[in-house]
Amino acid sequence: MKNRIALSLLTILLATNGLMAQGGGQSSNWFMYLLLAMVVLLFFLIFVRVSDSMLAIEAKRLGIEDGSKDSFSLFSSFGDLFPTKRPEHLSASAPFVKLTKGHDILLEGAAEGAVQPAQTVTTYAVSVPDFIGISPIPKVTVEVGDNVKAGDVLFYDKKKPEIQYVAPVSGEVIEITRGEKRSIKQIIILADKKQQFKSNKAPQLNDASREEIVNYLLETGAWTLLRQRPYNVTPEPSVVPRDVYISTFDTAPLAPNSNVVLVGKEAAFQKGLDVLAALTSGSVNLGMNAKDATIAKAYTDATGVNKIYFDGKHPAGNVGVQIHNTKPIASGEVIWTLGVQEVATLGELFLSGNFDASRVVALTGAELKAPKYVSTYAGARLGELLKDNMANDHSRIISGDVLSGSQRDADSFLGYFDDQVTVVEEGDDYEMFGWLLPLKPRPSVSGTFPNKIFTDLVFKADTNTHGEQRAFVMTGLYEKMLPMDIYPQQLMKSIMINDMEAMEGLGIFELVEEDVALAEFACVSKQPLQSILRDGLDRMREEG
Repeated sequence: MKNRIALSLLTILLATNGLMAQGGGQSSNWFMYLLLAMVVLLFFLIFVRVSDSMLAIEAKRLGIEDGSKDSFSLFSSFGDLFPTKRPEHLSASAPFVKLTKGHDILLEGAAEGAVQPAQTVTTYAVSVPDFIGISPIPKVTVEVGDNVKAGDVLFYDKKKPEIQYVAPVSGEVIEITRGEKRSIKQIIILADKKQQFKSNKAPQLNDASREEIVNYLLETGAWTLLRQRPYNVTPEPSVVPRDVYISTFDTAPLAPNSNVVLVGKEAAFQKGLDVLAALTSGSVNLGMNAKDATIAKAYTDATGVNKIYFDGKHPAGNVGVQIHNTKPIASGEVIWTLGVQEVATLGELFLSGNFDASRVVALTGAELKAPKYVSTYAGARLGELLKDNMANDHSRIISGDVLSGSQRDADSFLGYFDDQVTVVEEGDDYEMFGWLLPLKPRPSVSGTFPNKIFTDLVFKADTNTHGEQRAFVMTGLYEKMLPMDIYPQQLMKSIMINDMEAMEGLGIFELVEEDVALAEFACVSKQPLQSILRDGLDRMREEG
């Protein structure tokens, strides 16, 4: 933009100089000097601004920034000069971040009402692929026919045997499914009607050392509830995280209301926060929804944590976006993240000694007869969760949300970290000239569709991509969808050509798949950005 302005000024200068030369006079000289001064000033400002940006980039690379957005800037930010107006219900002292990028996708089929027990679910599974970075053939410690209690060890990674993966429910192991090259896919358990828990004796937080707490989490399987940034993998037990981040709200399409999922688990949630505070050298940070004036007391009354309020469109609720806009991950740093229900599971382990993997799950989507909240356990069979609730057999079942969830069938199981199931119409029909003459409203970031004018319009979505993969063109859409100081399109291209240095410099360590899911939705080139990013993260992790 600045280069175009400079070129325009030079063109005007040359044209004006020619015209004034024909007219003569002292005024023409003064006008030429004025334009020349403007061009010199513009180039000076560009030079200073570029130098300022390079200073900030170098500080981030060396890991010496203090965490504030303009810590190494020569200038005050626009936000410092003209502070953003915060919601009226938010106190003036509360940390507040206003995000201007992103896009909300409003879909039919949001879960409503009180939480109901999922009485039809009898089988659960722990799926090995849900845990990124684990060996595809872990050491299985059970056999078909064995009876297990909730919290009993099912398998462990041969490369890291101290990290154990445990049963979410008690019952009989009825199947161990395998995939390609004899890899382990799932361990399936037929649940007992009355749950039994492995007995654990929790250490006293006030007296226990960090090593004792870590060992307890490893022995009970609760360590696998933690996820590490970068890479979104199970953390190394020997590494102390800089900070812990927990997002208390989700802005993805049809995402569950976080105020609902913790009802009755407030004490366990606070205990989980206390455990996390004892494991980090920094702070535990709660990302709060600034738009919500009725945030649950489990969050507002939480102690020993930093509460940071965020106001913006999706993906404002993504924990990666919240980290980036408060204290980005510097080179060599590690951060832990958890969902609010995982925090409650962690806390319950210290309150009662039980590994309680109960989950409140939002059943959502326009293809359900009754979208609702149900209580179940991690890894529930999807067909049983959705029994007698499917309005259309020609539907796609997604574990998670429509942007970053994974496609499943009725015989599959809920993802270990998922608290949402979405059912949408299968979009395998052909719409003639659909790209040119859209015959029905559909969710889109384009200004040619009704949702640009009617911002509250709710859509019925299907899975039709309305086009095939095509040339990877520069559009600038990615940057509008991602509220981070990152160039996602350049990053994706650096991953595709395996340029490790460029990948690191362009911020790959700050991203996981959910952060680029909205950009993938908006991509006119139909590029699988989440798959590309995961390939890049895996390569960086393997390179060390």
